[in-house]
Amino acid sequence: MGILLTNGFVVDPIAKSVTRQDILLEGDRIVAMGVALPRGNHQVRDLTDLYVVPGLIDVHVHLREPGYTHKETIATGTMAAAAGGFSQICPMPNTSPVTDDPEIVRYVIEEAKRHGYAQVHPIAAVTKGLKGEELTDFQALYEAGAIAFSDDGRGVQSAEMMKKALLAAKKLNSLIAVHAEDETLSKKGVMHEGEISRLLGVEGIPTEAESVMIARDIVLAQATGAHVHICHVSPESAVSLIADAKRRGIRVTGEVAPHHLLLNDQVVKQLGTHGKVNPPLRDEIDRLACVRGFFDGTLDVIATDHAPHSEEEKAQSLEKAPNGFTGIEISLPLLYTSFVHSGLMTLAELVERMSTLPAKLFHLDGGQLIVGSRADLTVLDPYTPRIVNPRKFKSKGKVTPFAGRSLYGWPILTYHAGNLVHDSMA
Repeated sequence: MGILLTNGFVVDPIAKSVTRQDILLEGDRIVAMGVALPRGNHQVRDLTDLYVVPGLIDVHVHLREPGYTHKETIATGTMAAAAGGFSQICPMPNTSPVTDDPEIVRYVIEEAKRHGYAQVHPIAAVTKGLKGEELTDFQALYEAGAIAFSDDGRGVQSAEMMKKALLAAKKLNSLIAVHAEDETLSKKGVMHEGEISRLLGVEGIPTEAESVMIARDIVLAQATGAHVHICHVSPESAVSLIADAKRRGIRVTGEVAPHHLLLNDQVVKQLGTHGKVNPPLRDEIDRLACVRGFFDGTLDVIATDHAPHSEEEKAQSLEKAPNGFTGIEISLPLLYTSFVHSGLMTLAELVERMSTLPAKLFHLDGGQLIVGSRADLTVLDPYTPRIVNPRKFKSKGKVTPFAGRSLYGWPILTYHAGNLVHDSMA
């Protein structure tokens, strides 16, 4: 007996088409697709007026485990991923201990398998302890299951070290996910350096702290032929640098977070630490540049940078509170409402950037719904608005600058490897 999903609008992000079809799941695979499939003795789920998309893939999250389980755990983080429509996620290595050892990579993978909400592909540290002093053993980490390498949260400050890392990643056909921040420029900044930071009397982070590092790493990518993936792009200057590098045939890709597409630094004035994130929310000129970069393909994929913290931590002063907020459960409805419901792009185009292209760039199995593919799929409701209520989040992190917003396009069913892992209709 299988699971028969009937009458749904199936979105093909490759063909950019939407067709009403049935989908039959057996085990962990899609075994049939078509109109009016025989019901047999299958479990039937009627999806009339709902949209079916490939399971989403988030290439930049923070699961906090091991070490910071008061913020998030692998169990709560993957449950939140499922609630957000994500079947595969890639956690960053700034855990405690740092994900710089094959045993930690294996632990994260196995712990996620034990809970079964989503598949987890760890991104391992570039340098031991994220200290920037000594490369990790890329080969051993890769063989343990790491799919890419990053010193996210700090960035690799040494150009020599970054060049060595790029060469090591290239040998494995992997990539370096760059947290672009020159710490001699960012210093102790707590938000974007601009009119609002001056008004609030706090130290700001200039855009050049990000763009200087991106320029450096583009040069190194050209010199090595390696793949550089720029994380959470935020300023206009960075978008321009990536666009120019792509025109010159350099292997550079970029991701953008929903908050950098939808918010600017005015939010910090309004919400304080609930708008504190790194890279910071920039000014409106930078935000619009990110939107343009997303629409023209300069910024290849959406990545949530899901970064949960406790409410007590975020209740501290702007100077002391940690960077980041919860995002994975609301990214799809945020972007659906802002871009699809508004008519600026199609759902197929959005799903391509949240599933198909992340799978392609990070060499993952997913991003399309075809017979024989793994049964990772998300069902969303385009018509019923819901209010963002952090108290209902599966994540331990309840802080978001989007609380109270009315959004469309919420995931209501998520299947991972043929198993129903999220059901908001129940």
